[in-house]
This record gives sequence, C-alpha cells and structure tokens, in this order.
Amino acid sequence: MSPRKANGSGASGLPERDGRATRPAGRGAPARAGSRARSPQRRDSGPRQAGSPAARTDGASSADTAGSASARPSRALRSTGESRATQRANGVPDRAEESRGIRLNKALSAAGLGSRRAVEELIRAGRVAIDGQVVEEMGRRVDPANDRVEVDGSRIVIDERLRYWMLNKPLGVVSTAEDPQGRPTVVEFVPEDPRVVPVGRLDRDTEGLILLTNDGELANRLTHPRYGVQKRYLAEVERLPGTAVKRLQQGVELEDGLARAERARVVAGSGRRRMVEVVMVEGRKREVRRMLEEIGAPVRRLVRTAIGPLRLTGLAPGEYRPLRPEEVRGLYRAAGL
Repeated sequence: MSPRKANGSGASGLPERDGRATRPAGRGAPARAGSRARSPQRRDSGPRQAGSPAARTDGASSADTAGSASARPSRALRSTGESRATQRANGVPDRAEESRGIRLNKALSAAGLGSRRAVEELIRAGRVAIDGQVVEEMGRRVDPANDRVEVDGSRIVIDERLRYWMLNKPLGVVSTAEDPQGRPTVVEFVPEDPRVVPVGRLDRDTEGLILLTNDGELANRLTHPRYGVQKRYLAEVERLPGTAVKRLQQGVELEDGLARAERARVVAGSGRRRMVEVVMVEGRKREVRRMLEEIGAPVRRLVRTAIGPLRLTGLAPGEYRPLRPEEVRGLYRAAGL
C-alpha cells in the first residue's frame, strides 16, 4: 500500500485513501513511513511508523543500545565486594534504591513535564501530589506501577512499560488481536513488544482512528459508554432525507435497541451525496452504519476522526505513531481518571 499525503482530503472532504490495505510486513522494527507494505512471508521488518525510520519498541534510544555492551559492568565485577559508590559510578543500580522506586523528578521529566529542574519547581510550588497527598520532600521516590501521581489535579502516567499507539486503520483490516480467517489485523501494524490490544473496534469496512494500548484501565474507560467519551465519525452517504439529522439525535430504533447520536450535522455535499458528522458515546457493532441506513441514508464511506480530545491528523492509512504525553493526559481527563 502506498499512502498518499498525510491527512489529505479528497473532493468529498474525507481523508484520502489508497484502496484496501494489504497485510503489513512482519513484526519488529517499523519500516520507514510511506514505504509500500511487503509480503507477510518475511518477518524481518515491521509496519510503518510516521516520521520514524526505525523506531525502537522498548523505549531505549539507539545510542543506549549501541553503548550498552561496553558500558555495562559484568556480573562477576558486581560480586567482588566493590563499594556501592564504585558500583554506581560504573552504572550498576543500587538494589536498595531500586526497591524504593525512582526519584519523582526523574519520573515526571521522563513523562514529558519538562527538565528535572523545571519539575522541581512544580514540586516546590505544591502542584504535585502522590496518592492525593501534596509532595513536600524534594527527594521523594515513587513506584511507577502503583502510585498515582498528579500535577495540578491531572493524572500523570509514569509507568514506562505502558504503550499508547495511534493508528490510521486502513480499509479491509479487522480490529482484533488475531483473526481465524487470516485477515490483516490492527495489531500487526504496531510493534509486537510489549503486547497491546485495540481500544474498541472499527468494523472491517470502516477506516480511521483506532488506539492500541496495554493500559487496561484507560482502555475500559474509553470504550464503556458509562464514561461518556465521545467518538466522532465522518460518513459519506448516497442521499440524506431532510429529517435525518433530527432523527439521529432523537434516536433510531435498531434490532438491538435504541441508538442515539450525541450530535449530528451535515458538513458538505454535492448533488445527492452528503457528508454527515456523527458523534457517539457507545460503539455497538456497525452502529453508525445501521443508524444511517435505517433513516434512508446508505453509507458509501465511514471514517472515525476523533476519540475524546484526540484527533486523527498527520497519518496516512496504515501509519501509526506513539501518543505524546500531553495526549495521554488528555485522554485520562476525558475518561475521568
């Protein structure tokens, strides 16, 4: 698949597409953005990451990897009774310090809150809290897996094991981790390690924004209608009755119950065809398609363009990228976490 200009728009107003997706080349290091997907038989190169010719999946930089063999002391050296100061100088972590977690300023800096000096200013100003208690000690340590860290009341993700990928799902790809029929799946477009799962689903014929993560708490909040996280869709329809928008917002009776759009509006159109934006908070199977068809507006194309505050921009079909720290924080706020 050869993607077109990222986030481009055709005459219809929908993001451009280039036909049905082929299965991405194997798993592992992503291939350069914009490259053509290759045969799935080879497993030595991965799918495309926007703006990153060889993104690592473990969070380490290439410089870290290149220098690790020479910089890391051997296990034999560690067991010779050398002092802790010598071990720290040689890069050996202090096990006692490790068991107490990592320094708060280091964790917040790694989470995108600024330099360690800038983070220390946040702490001095009383803007940082752990488990609901304002932090007063500058040298405070934190457990990334268990402690809830907040800045100005917003939760900060400091667990470096968590991954958040945004993918522009192409046509013909299924939103599951595995498919018995051998069709390409969304997880094949992102790095294999650590394992992630799609947040909700887009049907095979629907394109656009889908998230993949190993953050189960956030995934549950984003998909359950109880938490009211909005999803925005853009549909190209064959025709649109005059009462369509009103009916979508009042509710449409489907075979599995009433379905109602939070908002709906006509955004463009020529001749009989129209572009309709529909905002939903639930995601039953093919729900938007079924609603539009029920009111007499058959869908030609459907694209999800937003989840909560997150917008699909800058990615061609089949491309993905990691979420920025501020985007993750925005999703947490939208989900009430």
